[in-house]
Amino acid sequence: MPSVHASNEIAGVLIVELDVHADDRGSFVETWRREWFPGAEAMVQASRSDKAAGSLVGLHYHLHQADFWYAVSGRARVVLHDLRRASGTRGATMVLELTGEAQRGIYVPPGVAHGFAALSDFVLWYFVDGYYDPQDELGVAWNDPELAIDWGLHAPIVSARDASNPPRSAIPEHLLPE
Repeated sequence: MPSVHASNEIAGVLIVELDVHADDRGSFVETWRREWFPGAEAMVQASRSDKAAGSLVGLHYHLHQADFWYAVSGRARVVLHDLRRASGTRGATMVLELTGEAQRGIYVPPGVAHGFAALSDFVLWYFVDGYYDPQDELGVAWNDPELAIDWGLHAPIVSARDASNPPRSAIPEHLLPE
């Protein structure tokens, strides 16, 4: 049975240390089980993201959607930032590493901005509890000086979308989650 524990930095974020069952043939890891997340919505869509070393994704956030992330291979620095207006951890930032070897999953609740820097070629597999909705795809500048995030990359490769995200201070209150 995996170990599921709540983050000390951001309320609602859950870290899952997964169990690996290995023998001479290879290994088996159960990566998702609904019962690990009591009260959470059911996940309805799964996606895979393959990123080259040096790529940076985020920071993205959703008003209504939760994510569950699992690293298949490679190594990334994951950054989470609590944007929720009513959260006791509003404004908190959490940095952790996901690797294909560590067998760890991360549950990210709605309203928590999330992104990652691929420190090597990186494959991320993730579930979401809502179908893609462009109205619920929001972002915060990855290089916002107020957040002062150390992504671990010298000159990251960033998408046009992520390069145009506003700093936290420019996001209207009505576009911040409860």
